[in-house]
Amino acid sequence: MAPSKVACYLVFALSSCILLCNAQILHPCEFDAIYQLGDSISDTGNLILQNPSSVYAKPPYGQTYGNGKPTGRCSDGLLMIDFFAQSAGIPFLEPYLKIKKGTSLIGANGVNFAVIGSTALSAKVLATKGILNPLTVISLSEQLDWMETYFRAICSDKCSEKLKTALFLVGEIGGNDYNYAFLEGKKIAQIKALVPEIVQAIKTAVSRVIGFGATRVVVPGNFPIGCIPIYLTSYKTKNSSAYDELHCLKSLNDVSTYHNNMLQQAIKDLREENPNVVVVYGDYFNAYLWIMRNAERLGFDAESVQKSCCGTGGDYNFSLMSMCGAPGVPVCANPNQHLSWDGIHSTQQAYKYMADWLLRDIVSELKCKTA
Repeated sequence: MAPSKVACYLVFALSSCILLCNAQILHPCEFDAIYQLGDSISDTGNLILQNPSSVYAKPPYGQTYGNGKPTGRCSDGLLMIDFFAQSAGIPFLEPYLKIKKGTSLIGANGVNFAVIGSTALSAKVLATKGILNPLTVISLSEQLDWMETYFRAICSDKCSEKLKTALFLVGEIGGNDYNYAFLEGKKIAQIKALVPEIVQAIKTAVSRVIGFGATRVVVPGNFPIGCIPIYLTSYKTKNSSAYDELHCLKSLNDVSTYHNNMLQQAIKDLREENPNVVVVYGDYFNAYLWIMRNAERLGFDAESVQKSCCGTGGDYNFSLMSMCGAPGVPVCANPNQHLSWDGIHSTQQAYKYMADWLLRDIVSELKCKTA
């Protein structure tokens, strides 16, 4: 067999194994529930229950999965949290506000507290820094309040026993604090100055979750924002030295790296403070870059890796004036060939590959019985 054919076969075998061999990689952990805090990377319906007129409650969002109707997920289909649930062998997580509206509390297999647009810092704190949240007043602290209310209702003083077989995800969160600051024209130095406070808010949230009874917690970092269409469009420059080998903006990725490094130090501190609790870093940054580096081999269109599937205008098929869901904004023929769905969030296919990469990366650290 020719070398090129061997290489193609090996890549095909690798991608097939990622999607099939690891489909239930969390099974040995015997998780019976997952509890999610976060933002649009994870929300499965809370924002649209708050605001039914949201663009995320309308097509083309959700077009790929199931009956093609929007579910409040910021994608054409499923999110990473959905693939985590599949891997653990449990049902998809219901949004907390759907459970709250019911006649009785449900969610035996976990609950999703994430809200699109949510921030690590409160709206009040951000406002003092001249940063406004245009989507929601729900921040990480409010989500934690929801979580506390929920646990008080379902397990009262016996939560430690109930939650010892659950997985908690605290984030990704904090990305919107930076997004809103960038989009309001804050300088990179000003944004980096936010990092310690944002990381401290995440660390405090993890400590609070541990206080509820969590014994295994995943804390994801930030994505390489310099590779994403919204930022590539907003900060486009003719200076070639501003871009790395993947055509990502180095200065913006440096902000993500600064956040992630500080977050990993906070996780080390949490481990020392809580020796009986497993706290794991979720490396979203490198999961995303892995897809970019292997995009064509994974079935993505090499010419569209940094272009929105749903969008219009410019080099990256994205415009803040004509975003996905607006009248007349087109959708690509095959979202599975695109990494970016709407210029901000990823496609179902990209999230699937990222979830599989992350599961392989963290499963041994979760200290499951037979993993």
